[in-house]
Amino acid sequence: MFRLWSLSPPASVRHFSSTVAELATPTTNAAPKWTPNSIRTGLIARKRGMTSMYDDNGVRVPVTVLQLENCQVTANIKTVRPDQTEYHAVQVAASDRPHKTTTAQMRGHFRKARVHPKRIVKEFPVTPDAHIPIGTTLSAVHFVPGQYVDTIAKSIGKGFQGGMKRWNFKGLRASHGVSVSHRSIGSTGGHQDPGRIWPGKKMAGRMGGETTTAQNLRVVRVDTSLNLIFVKGCVPGVDDAHILVRDAKKKLQSLARANQAKGLYEKVLPKGVTDLPFPAGTAELAKTLPTIIEAPSDRVTSPFTPRE
Repeated sequence: MFRLWSLSPPASVRHFSSTVAELATPTTNAAPKWTPNSIRTGLIARKRGMTSMYDDNGVRVPVTVLQLENCQVTANIKTVRPDQTEYHAVQVAASDRPHKTTTAQMRGHFRKARVHPKRIVKEFPVTPDAHIPIGTTLSAVHFVPGQYVDTIAKSIGKGFQGGMKRWNFKGLRASHGVSVSHRSIGSTGGHQDPGRIWPGKKMAGRMGGETTTAQNLRVVRVDTSLNLIFVKGCVPGVDDAHILVRDAKKKLQSLARANQAKGLYEKVLPKGVTDLPFPAGTAELAKTLPTIIEAPSDRVTSPFTPRE
C-alpha cells in the first residue's frame, strides 16, 4: 500500500491509502497488462541534485532528484535479425531545443513524429507488447514508488589518477623501508618471462568520464505535477546531466520471472507494489493521480522505538 496525498496547506493535508494500480486501472479490459515477461521502455530524465527525506519512521533517506523534461516517444523500432529473431525497441526523446540548432535531418525526424525538436534521443529495448504510440508524452508515474530502477549516465571525470584512487590499491608501507613511494602501485610485471605487462593491467590513468550504471535504486517518491522522481542513493553524472532510467534488470525483471516460475506470485513485484503502468505511464494517467505519491518505509520497525 502506498501513502498518497495532494499538495495543500499543512493544516488541511488529507491522508488516505490506496494503490497506484487501483487508481490507474483502465475502464476497458482491452488494455494490455504487465506480466513478469514484459519489458517496458525507460525514460530520459535530468539529474537535479541530491537532498534528503524522512520516511514514516523518521529515518533520514538520501535521495537523488530526477526530472523529466517533455519526454516523448518519437519512434517504434522493429528489426528482424539474420537468425530471424525480432528486435523491438521504443525510441524516446527529451529536453526541447530550438529549431535553428537542430540539424535538418533531425528536424525531419521530429516533424514526422509530430513532436518538438529534442536535445537527446535514445532507444530502449522492449517486448513486442510494450510499444507506445508515437507522440505520447511520458510522465514520472511510469515508475511506481517502491519499485527498483537502474540509472545510466556518464560518470564525473576525475582526470589522470594514480592506482590508489583509481583502483583502491592500498599502496606501500607507510613506515620504515619505503622512500618517497608510499602511493606507488608496486611491481607491474614479471622478469624475462613474460617480459612485458599484460594488457588490462590496473595502473594509473584517466578516471571517470565513462558510461556507468547504478543498479537497484529504490523509487521513494514521485511528483506528478513537476515530473520528479526521487530515488534512494546516488546517481552517476553531474547535475543537469541526462540520465537514462529503466526498470531494474536484476531486482525487478529477473526476480519477477524467477518468483513467477516458482509460483511465488506475492513476491513477483517488490513489497507494496501490486502492478506497473503498462505499456507506460503517460501524462494523461498522471492527471488522474494525486500530486505526491510516496512509498512507505522499507524498514520493518522504527529505529527510535526500543525493542522488547
